[in-house]
Amino acid sequence: MTEPKFLELYRTGELENRVLQLEKLLESCTVCPKDCGNNRLNDEIAACYSGRLPIVSSFTAHFGEEPALSGTKGAGNIFFGNCNLRCVYCQNYQISQTWKTQKKNEISHERLAGMMLELQEKGCHNVGFVSPTHFAPQMARSILIAAEKGLQIPIVYNTNAYDSVEVLRFLDGIVDVYLPDLKYAENDAGFEFSKVRNYTDFARAAIKEMFRQTGAGLVYDENGLLKRGLVIRLLVLPNDIAGIEENLRWIRDELSPKVAVSLMAQYYATNKAATDDRYILLSRRISEREWSKAVELLEELGMEEGFMQEYESASYYYRPDFNDKEKPFKDIRDFQ
Repeated sequence: MTEPKFLELYRTGELENRVLQLEKLLESCTVCPKDCGNNRLNDEIAACYSGRLPIVSSFTAHFGEEPALSGTKGAGNIFFGNCNLRCVYCQNYQISQTWKTQKKNEISHERLAGMMLELQEKGCHNVGFVSPTHFAPQMARSILIAAEKGLQIPIVYNTNAYDSVEVLRFLDGIVDVYLPDLKYAENDAGFEFSKVRNYTDFARAAIKEMFRQTGAGLVYDENGLLKRGLVIRLLVLPNDIAGIEENLRWIRDELSPKVAVSLMAQYYATNKAATDDRYILLSRRISEREWSKAVELLEELGMEEGFMQEYESASYYYRPDFNDKEKPFKDIRDFQ
């Protein structure tokens, strides 16, 4: 099976060159579309409440991802602290929106590289960076260090898609699998519920760049594990706040009906959505009817590849007390 592409970049010296170019963006930070301009190399704190060093909340073999990523030994997920979004329904808000606490979880690039190697040693099928956008240069630096020490499993970039196209171009060949959310079909929803401007415009531009790098096809190994490609996650929200049909039409028409989508039913009201009356439209779990309509759209619009969660089991997804390794995703074609 073809090795991860970052190893070729490492051997030619191009990986180090990319790292240096990415780190330059931290001098007047343009790592994400917020374009703060803070000098994070001098440890100035940007709008994501992050400075020079990466912040890692936890790392683990994770069995709740799509089956082609989790496999039998787990996806090697590394959860970054902080986030460049402020989603009012974030299921991980304890690590994404508690910057004073997360500051204590700063680590060196060398330690982050060590985490990757530990996950590889445990048998994890990949290294999955969760919420990596605001730490893309630090991530790349750590991959370089890990490559020098024997890292040889694929890199998964699990992102909210509020990414800089310039950064993504530097990541071409470093990242093997892109796993972006496409949260909303309208910019206004992104501002109201995730507190960023022009979310849809930036996310779609970012996903177009990911598609340019990977194309529509997914590359699997002989065991059915995903080695390269693009999988776009669509979380169904109550009252159609996500605009699932509009986003599916955009994927089909602007990218390809062969692009893999991952339809997710795991939404439940948490964070401010559970307590603040301003977000009453998000104050409940999605109904079975809302879920069924989203599922039907996949077939109606001719989407050919991907995964979906099962409605009954998805409500337990990511709960801290839910340790069952039963995978919550099935292949799309099982439902068509």
